[in-house]
Amino acid sequence: MSLPICRFPEAPASPRRPAALDDDLLEEILLRIACPADLARASAACATFRRLVTDATFLRRYRSLHPPLLLGFIETVSSGFQPAEAPHPNAAAARSIACPADGFSFDYLPPTRWNWNLWDACDVRDGRVLLKSSPMCMMGYGGVNFPELVVCDPLFRRYQLLPPIPDDLLASVHVQQQNFPSFEAFLVPSGEEEDGTSFRVIGRAHRAIKSVVFVFSSGSGLWSVGTTWDDLNLGGSILLCRCYAYGYIYWKVMRANKLLKLDINKMDFSIIDLPPHYDERDVIIVEAGKGRVGVFSHIKFATSVYHAIQEKEGKIADGCQSEMITHLPASYDFCMVGGAAEGYICFVGFPKDRRVDAASFSLQVNTLKIEMVCRMMFQSFYIHPYFGYPPSMSPRRI
Repeated sequence: MSLPICRFPEAPASPRRPAALDDDLLEEILLRIACPADLARASAACATFRRLVTDATFLRRYRSLHPPLLLGFIETVSSGFQPAEAPHPNAAAARSIACPADGFSFDYLPPTRWNWNLWDACDVRDGRVLLKSSPMCMMGYGGVNFPELVVCDPLFRRYQLLPPIPDDLLASVHVQQQNFPSFEAFLVPSGEEEDGTSFRVIGRAHRAIKSVVFVFSSGSGLWSVGTTWDDLNLGGSILLCRCYAYGYIYWKVMRANKLLKLDINKMDFSIIDLPPHYDERDVIIVEAGKGRVGVFSHIKFATSVYHAIQEKEGKIADGCQSEMITHLPASYDFCMVGGAAEGYICFVGFPKDRRVDAASFSLQVNTLKIEMVCRMMFQSFYIHPYFGYPPSMSPRRI
């Protein structure tokens, strides 16, 4: 009698290990992470991810695809940076640049030429902050009228002090500083042709019938004359709500139905007419996508924002007749601040209940979504939104 043959079950085949993803494929996957804060967290998962995410070429590609985050506001130099607060979606990323270890401050700036005065922020763009120190003569004393200027990168604690506009350059356009009571300076949006540390600053001197534009280039370290307009015919009007769209700078003429427009490539001024009922409104022109122009307007301390989208800028006056209305939170009185940046328009809300802090708000141009960003230490009209990326993804700007 033969014994049965025992057969032991075969060991299961070992599972096949998935093929390793090569760097090119991993890079394409990481590029599709829409939120910069999520990408920063992903880079901490392993050494390979961190190596790819911190590569300069990858970061340039990523920043070209995904806009920077609204991280908070710069209110005054003394109060520093006011980060976005929870429940704002960018609050965690904002805390990462606001903490003392990362040193978002201005304590490394040199003393001003006038020791009794402090630096004051006058523009923020592309991760840079432009600051000015105005001389005493602007308050009725003799001396030089134009402010001292410095551009800084607050994340990397670097700065470049701008030289004064030379006297011979002023004389070439018949400018005597004491005869130009108004001078403003602002950063030119970085073009794709510029490297990451290059920048330009425009200084505009203005009086009743004349406006002169000077341009500083960080590449040459020199000022030049951009353009002049000797027959401005705006009287003593104050220019408000400076904004940028499609290579043009716009200003709303206070208590008038007009916009002053500067082509920053051709360096030409022109006037755009607005509908008759716009004289008491603040107006901001925005890029609405596909070459379209958005017109957003607001009456100070009101809760209604008026907006219209136009296919062409030349039709602004006609298109504003069919404007729509978006309502801001009713518990605040609002003022529109600055110009549109990165697809947002910003407001300061002054609470009707004085026991509540003032707060900053953002309005997304494409979706009309309204969000409170953070509380403000001071009840000021002059705040500047700061957009950026987590520190590990931020390029050096100076």
